[in-house]
Amino acid sequence: MEVLIYLVPMALLLGLSGLAAFLWSLKNGQYDDVDGAAIRVLRDDNLKP
Repeated sequence: MEVLIYLVPMALLLGLSGLAAFLWSLKNGQYDDVDGAAIRVLRDDNLKP
């Protein structure tokens, strides 16, 4: 049972760090263009006329 003294704060720290990373990515615009990558795959810029 004394291992919970270490596991609970570690789990809280990992959860909060994951939440902070998600909020940071939201703030920096990582999810602004979710359809752009799918359209860029279909576009063929290497064709010569």
